[in-house]
Amino acid sequence: MHRTEFLDRFMDDVRAGLSASPKHLSPEYFYDALGSHLFEAICQLPWYPLTRAERALLERHAEEIVAPFGEGTSIVELGCGCGEKLALLAAPLCKRIPRLGVHLVDVSETALDLSRRTLGRLPRVETSAHRARYEEGLALATARRTPGAGDGGAVLVLFLGSNIGNLDPEAAAAFLATLRASLRPGDGLLLGADLVKPAADLALAYDDPLGVTAAFNKNLLARINRELGGTFDLRSFDHRAAWNAQSARVEMHLVSRRRQAVRVGALGIEFAFEEGESIWTESSYKYEPDGVVRMGERAGFRCFKQWIEPNGRFSTTLLLAEERAAGR
Repeated sequence: MHRTEFLDRFMDDVRAGLSASPKHLSPEYFYDALGSHLFEAICQLPWYPLTRAERALLERHAEEIVAPFGEGTSIVELGCGCGEKLALLAAPLCKRIPRLGVHLVDVSETALDLSRRTLGRLPRVETSAHRARYEEGLALATARRTPGAGDGGAVLVLFLGSNIGNLDPEAAAAFLATLRASLRPGDGLLLGADLVKPAADLALAYDDPLGVTAAFNKNLLARINRELGGTFDLRSFDHRAAWNAQSARVEMHLVSRRRQAVRVGALGIEFAFEEGESIWTESSYKYEPDGVVRMGERAGFRCFKQWIEPNGRFSTTLLLAEERAAGR
């Protein structure tokens, strides 16, 4: 994705989101250079066990996870972060196949750079980076495979970090169906999903005492200021995270502390805020283990195996693409 294309889409999404009622912004735009580093810091916080729980599962079960995949396999990670989790899975594959193709897909150039450096430590890995949204990146990563079975080897798609939780249930189901449409029977999807846990634990995870998550959330406004000529006063917005038990999601908002107007120069628009009015920046859905499996099965996968880390309440599920029934 070219920089001008990204900025055009950023402007369109900000215009639409801040003109809507309620106001909202996509969590996709959290991840500029500063946002990516802030998120890496969040992952180190004692109150945010998600990353440690997932890493523990991958370290413990990497050999078992990659066992169904052999020579010719390529790995595609959607939302690559710093690449450390991908490296845990690539390492055992590199021991038994002569070459491993890896495709990194992320909207953050910083994340792509970090992942390239991480994977550079492994032998026999050929890395390609795609700055793109997930569906576009997967299409680019699989474009070299010609139609038909048995050519080009299997593809293992990684969608980790509970990124699936950023999508509402309907969008998550549609997204998995889109992934399945890009895959062949025998290809795999390794899906990380955060599980429902006590409300008090979730409150600390998304509104930590050090204020790192608040800075991560507010950086979205700072990014609009930097890149689109916004006039947001970050001190006049509060970070708020709330657990919605009925919808099984944590909701993150930026709440205006006063009545105010904010201009976004690149759009030539001034947006009005009432005191207490919020911008909804993220929903993080939590799952039950069997719900993850059912979601995958409805999209055309079968569950090869699911691993659960009990302390952090996190699941990693290997789904394999099945043959499609006639007429589907």
